[in-house]
Amino acid sequence: MSSQNGPAPLPLDEELAAVAARVAGLLLPRESVEAVLDLVVTLAVPAVPGVAGAGVTLVDDAGGFTTTAASDDATRAADALQYELGEGPCLTALAEGTTVRVDDIAIERRWRRWCAAADGSGFRAVLSVPLLTNDDRHGAIKVYGRQPGAFGDTAEEVLAKFAGQAATLVANARAHDRADRFSDLFLATLRERDTINLAKGVLVERDGVDEETAFGTLLATAHARDRSPAAAARELLDAARDRRAGAAG
Repeated sequence: MSSQNGPAPLPLDEELAAVAARVAGLLLPRESVEAVLDLVVTLAVPAVPGVAGAGVTLVDDAGGFTTTAASDDATRAADALQYELGEGPCLTALAEGTTVRVDDIAIERRWRRWCAAADGSGFRAVLSVPLLTNDDRHGAIKVYGRQPGAFGDTAEEVLAKFAGQAATLVANARAHDRADRFSDLFLATLRERDTINLAKGVLVERDGVDEETAFGTLLATAHARDRSPAAAARELLDAARDRRAGAAG
């Protein structure tokens, strides 16, 4: 490792709290994970000295990686090389759940292929911190510098604190997204149940049968027409409305 920047005062806790408060102001049920991460990246650039680019790698639902937010195209391209080659400081930080610092890409030997590919990016230093909560690894935040040894112990400590706040925000935003998807599915299920119940009522009245027999008829119709029970129920209700409209006319 090369020598690091001299010690510098850490940001006051009040200042870090103010950063968190700015991000937390975005945390509403309708906000997306992407919107949260865009703000995280925007705030990370001035929060850590020596940053020329910043980005967030997020683990998707399938276990893949994507740069969900980036301050610039060069950062996005450097990240894309890691995903393509399957190696790099951000992926290591995420896999091992630990901070990874690269003082000089030109002489780093841990990820030879990525370092060789990224050597022409204009970046020389990298600092990557995982986004961890008690129950999950959500991704990693990373900053790139154009000078060797751009990030010292102070930068590590600041980005680690920032990553802890960002991880909580990402976890909460994802929870909101999952809750919204569950709510939509739940409401759709209720609507389908109501549609099926209405169709059963039409069959009970039309055929003079009980509900169990009516439901059996609906299922048989759905199977014969290669429809879901809800779709068959909607078709039956549409046909009943058309008959009533024709009779009224």
